[in-house]
Formats: sequence, C-alpha cells, structure tokens
Amino acid sequence: MNEFLRRMLFLPPQASSYATLVDHLHFFVILTTLVMSTAVGMTAIFFFVRYRRRHEGQRTPHVETSKVAEALFIFVPLAFFLLWFAIGFRDYVYLSTPPPGSMDVYVMGKQWMWKFAYPEGPSSAGVLRVPMGRPVRLLMTSRDVIHSFYVPAFRLKKDVLPGRYTEIWFEATKEGRYEVLCAEYCGAGHSVMRAEVVVMRPAEFDEWMRDQKRGLPVVQDGEPTRLERPQVYSNMVSQGRVLSASQGCFKCHTIDGAQHVGPTWLDLYGKRERLASGQEILADEAYLTESMMDPGAKMVAGYQNVMPSYQGRLAAPEVAAIVEYIKSLRSESVANAPSKGPLYEPARTQ
Repeated sequence: MNEFLRRMLFLPPQASSYATLVDHLHFFVILTTLVMSTAVGMTAIFFFVRYRRRHEGQRTPHVETSKVAEALFIFVPLAFFLLWFAIGFRDYVYLSTPPPGSMDVYVMGKQWMWKFAYPEGPSSAGVLRVPMGRPVRLLMTSRDVIHSFYVPAFRLKKDVLPGRYTEIWFEATKEGRYEVLCAEYCGAGHSVMRAEVVVMRPAEFDEWMRDQKRGLPVVQDGEPTRLERPQVYSNMVSQGRVLSASQGCFKCHTIDGAQHVGPTWLDLYGKRERLASGQEILADEAYLTESMMDPGAKMVAGYQNVMPSYQGRLAAPEVAAIVEYIKSLRSESVANAPSKGPLYEPARTQ
C-alpha cells in the first residue's frame, strides 16, 4: 500500500528513515480528506437528484439539529486535526534530535553551489558521500544569502543562513545517488544550485574515507607541511589549530583549563555557560560561531567584552575548522565519559 500510494502521488523514492514517516502522515491526511470530500460530494449529488423539483407553494421546513449531531460535526474533524498535529510533532522531535554517534558533516551554501567538509576527512564541492544505515548530522551555514538545503528523496528541507549554523540529520536507507536542490530563491543561478548525495555501503564508505585520508598532506605539530603552496590539511581539527594560532586566539584563550582573558577552550563544547545577563546557554556550534562573529552578543559572566569581531575576517569553512578544534579539546574525565551524541539525548520514535 505504501508503494502504491507513493506512485499514485508521483512522489520520489523513500531513501531515508524520515521519508517514510513523512509519507505515512501525508497518506493519512490525503486518504482522510479524500474519503470525506467524496462523501460530501456524493451527498450533494443525491440531494440534487432527489430534490430537483419544487411544488408550487412548497416551503422549506425549519430544521433544528440535535446537540449530538452538532457535537459530532465539531469534535470529529477537530480530533483528526489534533491527531495529525500529534503525529507531525512526533516526527518533528525525531528530526530535531540526532541520535548518539551521528557523523558530522559541515555544509556551506554559496551562490551557486554546495560545499561539504568532513571533520576527520576531505572536503568536496557538489558531492556528499555518506554511509547507508548510519545517522549523519549536517551543520549548515551560508557564505552570502539565505539558501535552503533540500533532498526530495530524503524528505529533508532546512534553511541555510549566513552568519549562523542550522542543523538537520538523516539516516539513508537505500544505496544510490540523490539530488540536492536549493529551495530558497537565492539569485540568478538559483535553478542550477544543485548537488548530489551518494549513499554507499558502510564498508565502501570506510574504504573511501581511508583512501581520501591517505591522499591528503598531513599537518604535523600544528604546522603545514608545505608552506610554499596553499595549505591543505589532513582534517578540520588540524586546520582549526593552525587558524587559531594565526588569528591570535591563544592570546586570550587557553587550551589547558587555565583562566585567562577569555574562557578556556578545554571542555568548552557542550558546556552550559552562565551569561552576564544571568541566563544559561549551551556552548554548541551555533553559540561558538556567534561568539566569533559578534562577541558581545552573549557575554559569559566574569569576562570583559574585549574580543574583536571576526565577521568578514574568517570564511565559513575556517570558522567551522576552529569550532571542530574547540570540540576536540577534551579533558580525560570528559573524553572518557559515556557519549550522549552531539549534545542531544536520543528521541527516536517510529
């Protein structure tokens, strides 16, 4: 029945775990409204035939419905709408809660292309390779205007905003190549802003990742191996370490937990920081990025607003690399603690 309805509605393949959830809700709504609209239409046709003539002097009688009938007409449709809302909310929570161990991939949209970067591996433009059956979390930002990352076969769509990170996750369930589109008008080249997701078997993906790492020049002791050429790094953490040093971050921040002009980066990621306003905030990717672009927006209690803005000084991939470096700075006690995934508790409901 699922495949029959998908084909009848001309929907793309269901290539992710979330696609099935979305389509089942879609089918439920479509079938319910189809049945009710058919019943209303058939009743109207019956009345047209049955009462097609009026006799001379005939008057329409005054009809008063019962309280029970009025209650049914009100509460039965309301019950369906509330049920649809409950199912949709469940699916929203599922999509908003990456499971533990999700593989992170950074996504950058720019006019008019998509770029992808793996924290422990290569970067690519236009092609995102992922393993089948493993959850993948996308951390997305824009270099220029608002874009929208849209994969029809996965039923995924998320706005990509300049100067901040948005996120979405998926678990691909079928091998193949699936089109990525931009669903937000972003200029003259909007219609050609395309990419593809290549879903591979886990073993093939692991082998591909190993091959990519073997082919990348390695950064040793925080220094690139070839200074005379554009710097190429073995992973984003290495790049972030070099960028942090070159941008002067270590003049104010420590990486060993010691107090300094700014908060230490050791165990900063995932920590709840108390702000000067008295509020608490989770130090996730979005907060770390905002702190680089607008340091005074959310000041940590006990520190002065002396950090310069890096808006326009760092490109989106460079910001992502520094964030990955901060995420890698974990003390032994924190590193050995049981993982809860990327700052979220699992809430996977089927």
